[in-house]
Order: sequence, then structure tokens, then C-alpha cells
Amino acid sequence: MTPKEVLARIRQSEVTTVDLRYMDFPGVWQHFSIPADALTEDTFEMGIEFDGSSVVGWRAINEADLLVVPQAETALLDPFPERPTLTMICNIQDPITHQDYTRDPRNIARKATSYMRGTGIADQCLLAPELEFFVFDSVRYEQRAQEAYYHVDSAEGIWNRGRAESSNLGYKPGSGLGHFPCSPTDSLVNLRTEMAQRMAECGIITAAHFHEVATAGQCEIDLVARPLVEIADHVMMARYIIRNVARGANKTATFMPKPLFGDNGSGMHTHLSLWKEDQPLLTGHGYAGLSDLGVHAIGGLLKHALALSAFANPTTNSYKRLVPGYEAPTKIAYSLRNRSAIIRVPANSPIPGNRRIEYRGPDSAANPYLLFSAMLMAVLDGIQNKLRPGEPLDKDIYDLEPQELDNVPTTPRSLEASLDALRADHEFLLRGDVFTPDVIDTWIWYKQHHEVEQLRTRPHPYEFALYYDV
Repeated sequence: MTPKEVLARIRQSEVTTVDLRYMDFPGVWQHFSIPADALTEDTFEMGIEFDGSSVVGWRAINEADLLVVPQAETALLDPFPERPTLTMICNIQDPITHQDYTRDPRNIARKATSYMRGTGIADQCLLAPELEFFVFDSVRYEQRAQEAYYHVDSAEGIWNRGRAESSNLGYKPGSGLGHFPCSPTDSLVNLRTEMAQRMAECGIITAAHFHEVATAGQCEIDLVARPLVEIADHVMMARYIIRNVARGANKTATFMPKPLFGDNGSGMHTHLSLWKEDQPLLTGHGYAGLSDLGVHAIGGLLKHALALSAFANPTTNSYKRLVPGYEAPTKIAYSLRNRSAIIRVPANSPIPGNRRIEYRGPDSAANPYLLFSAMLMAVLDGIQNKLRPGEPLDKDIYDLEPQELDNVPTTPRSLEASLDALRADHEFLLRGDVFTPDVIDTWIWYKQHHEVEQLRTRPHPYEFALYYDV
């Protein structure tokens, strides 16, 4: 919609409130609301001033003022508030210069797209993420000086097979056995259908939804490929919808990568393709039907895989997922059909436009604007420098002999290791001023200071089991 059309929609739908949303640095939506009659055409040009000092990772108190600038093309009627509410995603600008704010993740994604077009390599980067998440019936957690615990529960959790319920009807999927069962074992099919329907009403097209591998309500909803900035918007809206639909059913949804010990975690496998003048660029006659450009794109992703982990796996909990034995890729390799490789080339269609690269490393905690931008910059670096990815790994990684396995590089074992890799390898992200040195430094500082060090200095509950009687 245009600004005029947004204002007309407000009148037609008798909207009372306009909700303005923007992304903080780690990747959580923030918002504030204004009366509908306060929105004018000038607002779309001049923006609205707000205090940016309280937004995580943004400005200090002495330079707090920023502008939110609503983007008319993102306008939609929010399906959850009681009164008619129109939601718009905003770009962030400096109130003095009206320049785009460099730490705004959406601005970084817009710059990545502009840089891609400026190289002449492609004019469109399409991405299709697969959103994995858990739906629990309850969650409790606390962190204090003298106690630390968490407790999650699910009616379909394997640990409740023997629970004395008012009527325990069984059908609890076992650990690692939750993939694709029909109801009643898949007790969340109606809930996911409602999530997908609400997404459709908001302009987000889904490709599929199903129960994932883990017990206790692990789900997946796959999104249809869209351009980089738009699909990042869709990921954020989809997460919002998933959480609110779950809440409406008196359940709770989480995108935490590894909430359960001893079972599969939640990833966000992302399919990528490049296009120019409506022609697919990854299709050719090489390995897995790829063009040379497609092979070089894989080369870029593999070369920068360690640094990319700082955005693809951005939490300390992410590395509880990246362990052998649970399908999450721990070896940096590529393959035609091997789903244990960090990059897979799906071979499910002879149609040239369907040729794509599946990057399997990311998890559901990732900031989609930063992740997708970093992925694109790695791909472009591989193409520009004609990077070769080496030989494909078409064997089961976990069945390799130890000597053979040692030759396959591994993903980082911790967030701290990923941040070290990003510190050592980020020049490719700075091209075109897409990521700035300030953005890289702030990301590393924030993650190290607020997450790595905060976890390091706290006793872990398992340490009491290990050491209390030492």
C-alpha cells in the first residue's frame, strides 16, 4: 500500500490504533502505539521521534533521540488486539540528519540488497526459512543468587506417558520420533493450521507445517521464498503470530534453540537462490545441477561459516543444539542429499527456478535481518572471488572413520568461539558499508558482555549434581 491507501484502510476498517514496530539489535520486536488519527501522510516522510536509549544495543542516554519512519508497504490489520489495530514495520533514522541508523537491523538488510544489485551479480535474493519451535503447556524458570531452575511441561511429552492424568489417553511421541505422525499423536495440527491461516491473512504464504522430530510439541512451519527484506519482515510477523496463537490456546511457544536435554533442538534451515532479470542464476550443469556461480556461492558460505555462526547461532543455548547425534549440522561441508552437512543442495525438482542452496546451520533465535544479510554477503564474496568449496561430502558424516572425520572442519563449540571467528573474519561484511565496524564491534561486545560472561559467572544447576559432595 501507499501512504494514501494506508490512511484509506484506516478509515474503512475503523482502525483506532496504529502500532509501530522496529527491531532491537539482538532480534526482538519492539513497539509503541499512536491514535489512528495522529497518523498523516507527513508521518511517512518525517517519522516520529522516540527514545532509542532503552532499545538493547542502540544509543547512549546522551544521544537517545531517533525517528521511527513507518513503511506503508508493511501495513496490515493486526489479528490479535481487541480493538481494530493497524501495524506497520518502521525504519530508523537519525532525527538531525535523517540518515538511516546504522545499527537498525532492517537498514542493514536493505543495504545488503542494494550492494548485491550494485555488484551486477544479481538483482534478487530469495530466501525461504523453515521455522522450528516448541509449543509447551507451561514453563517456569528463575535465576537468583541462591537458586536457578527451569521447568517445562507438555501434555504430549514422553515423560508424561505414565502421569496419573484425569484421563491419560497415551499418544505421546518419543524422543526423536515426532516427525510426521498423524493425530492424535500430533495433537497440535489444529493449532498450527490456525497459525498458518493467521499468517495467510497477514500476507505470509506458508509452504507446509508439521510436527518435528522431538517430543513435547516441536513444530515446523515453512515459509515460501520472498526477497531478503520482505522475508525477514515475514519471519518476525510469523513469530509474533505463532506466539500469540499459542497464548490464545493457553499454551506457550518458544524459539529457544535447545529447551530440552537429550532431544532435537530447533533450527531455521534457510533456502537461498539468486536471480537476475527473472532468470535463476544457480542452475547449471555442474554438481547437483548447479552453475559455476552456484558452486562459488557455496564456497563463500563454507569459507565464512565460522564467522556466520555469530549471527546464525547467536545465543549460548544455540551450541547445545550443535552437537552430534541430533541432525543439527556440526561439520562444515556440502552435499546433494546428506542432511547432516551444513549445506545441502535439494534435488527434488527438475525445474531450473527451483534450484537453491539450503543453509542448515541457523537456528530459530537468529535475528533474520542480520543473518540473511550476512549469508548474502558471504555468497557474494564466494562469487566475486570464484571460491571453490572442495569435494562434496555425500557420505553419512557420523559413519566416517575417525581419520576421515578429522579432515572435515567443525562448527564452533560455543558462542564465544563464534564471536572470535567473527572478530577475525568480517571484512567481507563491511563491503558496500552494509555492516559497519561499529555494528560488528557492538554485536561482539553485547554478546560477550551480556550473554557469554553472564552465563560463565553463574553456577549451573548440573554443577550441584556433579560437585556438591566433592
